[in-house]
Amino acid sequence: AAPLIRELVWARYFPDSSIPESQVAKVAKEIDLYLKLEEEIDRKHRINKGVVNEWILHLLSSEIEHILKPNDPKDIMSLFLFRIFKDLISISDDTEETRDLQVFIAIRRAYANDDLAFLRYHLFKQYFGGLNEDNLDKIADRFPAALRQIEYQFKYPARDKIYTYIKNQTIPFLILDDVLRKHRGKAFSIVSDEDLLSAEVLAACSARYKATSGKVKRAILRSVIFIFITKALFALFVEGALERFLYGRMFWSSIAINILTPPILMIGVGFLIESPNRENSYRILKKINTILYDDPPILGIPLTVKKKPNRVDPILWSIFILLWLITCALSFGAVIFILTKLRVNPFSQAVFIFFLAIVSFISFRINRTAHMYIMKEKKENLGSLLFDFFFMPLIQVGRRLTLGITQINIFLFIFDFIIETPFKGIFAFFEQWFLFLRTQREKLD
Repeated sequence: AAPLIRELVWARYFPDSSIPESQVAKVAKEIDLYLKLEEEIDRKHRINKGVVNEWILHLLSSEIEHILKPNDPKDIMSLFLFRIFKDLISISDDTEETRDLQVFIAIRRAYANDDLAFLRYHLFKQYFGGLNEDNLDKIADRFPAALRQIEYQFKYPARDKIYTYIKNQTIPFLILDDVLRKHRGKAFSIVSDEDLLSAEVLAACSARYKATSGKVKRAILRSVIFIFITKALFALFVEGALERFLYGRMFWSSIAINILTPPILMIGVGFLIESPNRENSYRILKKINTILYDDPPILGIPLTVKKKPNRVDPILWSIFILLWLITCALSFGAVIFILTKLRVNPFSQAVFIFFLAIVSFISFRINRTAHMYIMKEKKENLGSLLFDFFFMPLIQVGRRLTLGITQINIFLFIFDFIIETPFKGIFAFFEQWFLFLRTQREKLD
C-alpha cells in the first residue's frame, strides 16, 4: 500500500503530504481482503485464473480510488440523472430491474466516463455491497453467478440504444454541475435567481468551450508532430531501404507524398473544426431551465426499446453486407487509383493507406471531442451521407489498427521497465535515506 500511494503522489495524482497514514492502513486492509477473495474464488471454483485476476485488479483499483478520493461529485449528479432517465426509458419485453441496471450503466458511461473497471466495481457493489471479513466467504461462493449476470448486462442487446439516448442529453447536466460546484453550498440561491443562473450557465459554457478548444489544438499539434516524425523515420529507414532493395533506388516523390500528406490532412481537419457558438449556450440554458423548473422535466421523446431487436430479413442483410463491401472497395480503390496515377509503387501505397487510416480515425476522434458540447438535432444531409460512404471504411480500419498497435507498445516496455523502474528504485532509496536522517536529527532534539 505504501509504495503504491507514494507512486501516486509522485505522479501528481495527489498533492504532497495529502494522504494521511490512516488511509495507507485502509488501502493495505483492502489489498489483503481482495487478495484473500481471489484465493477463495480460485479454491472454490473452476474459473479461468486470468479472468478472476483481472476482476480482482479492477475491483481493487476502483476500491483504492474510492478510499483515496471519497465523495466524488460526479456520483451525486449521476444519481440525479438516474432519477430522471429511469422514468423516460422503458424496455417493453424485460423487467424494470433490468431497465434500471441498463440506465445506471449508461449514465456511468456517458456522464461519469467510467471505464470497465469502475463499471464492474459499481455493479459488484450493487450486487454484494461492500467487501468485508464477514461476507467474504458468501461473496466467494456466489461470485460465478454474479460474474455471469454482470457480464450479461455489459452485453445486453439494447445497451447501445439506451447509452446513445442518454449520451445525447448529458451536456446540460455537465454545465449545471460546473455551476453548482462553483457555488457549492449556495445551490438554492443560484436556482432561485433566474438572471444569476443564466449568467453563470453562459459563463460555464464559455469556460468549457475554451478548455475543449485548447484540448483540441493540443491534440492536433501532438498528432501532427507524432505522425510526421513517425512517418519520416519509417519512410527513410524502412520504405527507402526496401525500395533500394527491390528497385535499386529510392523514389523520393513517393516518400514525399507519404511523409507530407498525413500531417497536411490533420492540419486541414484542424481548420475545418468549428467551435460552439453563443446560440448553442442558450440551447443548453433552455434545457437546464427545463431540468430545474419543470415537474417532471421533459427532455425529449421517451425511449422504448426491445430486448430482442427485430430480425433483419437475411436477404436484406446480405444486400447491406454487399453494399458495405462495395463501399470499402470504392474508398480504398479511389486512394489506390490516385496513388497509381502519381506513380507510387505498391509498397508505398500500402504504407500510405496504413497511415491514412490511422489519421482518419484520429481526426474523427478529435472532431468528436470538439463537438462534445454542441446541442443540435442530428439531421442527415447529402454531405454526411457522402462522408459515411467514403470515409467510414477508412475510419473503421484505422480504429482496428490503432487498437492493435496499442497492444504491442514497445515504447511503454522500454520506458516502464528499463528507465522508469530503476529511477523509481533510486528515488525511493533516497526518500527513505532522507527519512532516516530526519529521524536521527529528531533524536538529537
